[in-house]
Amino acid sequence: MNEWVEITLVLSALMSMALLATSRLGTCIRLVAAQGAIVGILPVLLSGQVTVHTALLAVSTIALKGLVFPRVLLRTLRDGSVRREVEPYCGYGVSVLFGLLALAASFWLSGRLPLPGGGESSLIAPISFFNIAIGLFVIVSRHKALTQVLGYLVMENGIYSFGMALAIEQPILVEMGVLLDVFVAVFVMGITIFHISREFDDIDVDRLATLSEIHTPERDA
Repeated sequence: MNEWVEITLVLSALMSMALLATSRLGTCIRLVAAQGAIVGILPVLLSGQVTVHTALLAVSTIALKGLVFPRVLLRTLRDGSVRREVEPYCGYGVSVLFGLLALAASFWLSGRLPLPGGGESSLIAPISFFNIAIGLFVIVSRHKALTQVLGYLVMENGIYSFGMALAIEQPILVEMGVLLDVFVAVFVMGITIFHISREFDDIDVDRLATLSEIHTPERDA
């Protein structure tokens, strides 16, 4: 079972790297959806058995991250007028380089932290840190609000996998609370993206800077 955990973690890291090198938003959504579904099976793999707790947690995670969220984001993408992330703050070559550095830094950091409960796989902590770093990087380095939502989801996938490694025996309400937070956040961002697209015919967050100019009345001379 340990080898399946490592395969799952490696696949999630590869999808994060692919996200850094991809400009097509539809492909990015599908990558994050596949990553969410893969991470969703970690509770079963880490526990080594299918219980009510692990089965419910895995099914709910896969349903939300692999099906519900992608459908919401793909529908938002269809309603928008953009299909690619054009001219991000950091180019795709630089982004991939950051990914390699982040991977090395994640292994270095995990090797210096005494983490309990990580005996199932030596890759859990570094890959989790790596996905968290990639998620944060995508949030701050991309223009499109939709891509930033994907970065948030990747970051949460890292947090989720790290939590699964350290707290697999915690009550299911704790983990469901995390999923609920993500559920609400994604739908709020979906509504925000819809309004940005309707106002500007685009989902570039830089255009939010013009809102104050649009809605501020002219001062009397």
